[in-house]
Amino acid sequence: MSDDVRTVRAGRRTVAVHRPGKVLFPGGGNAKEYTKGDLADYYRAVAPFMLPHLRGRPLMLERHPDGLDSPRFMQKNTPDHYPEWITRAEVAKEGGTVTHVVCDDTATLLFLADQACLTVHRWLSRTGGLDYPDRLVFDLDPPGEDFAPVREAARWIGELLDDLGLPSAPMTTGSRGVHLVVPLNGHHDFDEVRQFAHDVAEVAAAAHPDRLTTAARKKDRGDRLYLDVQRNGYAQTAVAPFTVRARPGAPVAVPVSREQLDDPALDARRWTIADAVDQARTDPWAGLLGRGRALGPARRRLEALRER
Repeated sequence: MSDDVRTVRAGRRTVAVHRPGKVLFPGGGNAKEYTKGDLADYYRAVAPFMLPHLRGRPLMLERHPDGLDSPRFMQKNTPDHYPEWITRAEVAKEGGTVTHVVCDDTATLLFLADQACLTVHRWLSRTGGLDYPDRLVFDLDPPGEDFAPVREAARWIGELLDDLGLPSAPMTTGSRGVHLVVPLNGHHDFDEVRQFAHDVAEVAAAAHPDRLTTAARKKDRGDRLYLDVQRNGYAQTAVAPFTVRARPGAPVAVPVSREQLDDPALDARRWTIADAVDQARTDPWAGLLGRGRALGPARRRLEALRER
């Protein structure tokens, strides 16, 4: 093989990583430099922890073929030249269909790394029931870089969901905020799920009107944290657990425990491809996502809270 191609074994397949020395994340300041080979090594190592969050889900791929400092593009449709062994999902869209990549194995994850796919965005439903999500996501979007309001909001929303009988799994996004992920039983359509998420966010914002908002327009938020529930829609996506983010230093979206959320030293970019696998091994979401929940009982509890 040429020095410009490295082969990596993944299960029964061998995947070629072309130009592994190509810099995708330039260094500078406090940020380390990382290459395509580094990206592939990370995704191979994290695959056992990441794949359960990807299998069966259509993906949108955020690709930077010439690195972070060059133009990106968001890829939904699967090119014809992708290997036949990669799983695909043909889904309906207005006026036709689109064929998404589905990442079911380590070899696919390595192939995506070779394609300079830095960030994997996943659907909240699976191919067996695309109209019925089995995940609900609250995206806690702060007004600035200060992470303290994010920790505070995550605690408030987590406690509210506890009151509703719903488990929630926090994840630093690798960017600025936190996602709270709620497992669903896949029996509610996107409209119902998004409406429920919106109603929960409204209750939280009403309880903390000076700190939280559901205002979609930035000019209406002031310095309040935005509770974004818009990812809970058909064909909408959210960054996948353990995906790399397209930011200097290759930060990673990482599941955390509630105890870690309370750590004042924590921020959204705490982990990078250099150490995210160590966090993955601690299994911070142990037992949280095992059983998807129905929204009926939670909605009744929410209505009771609103009537107080």
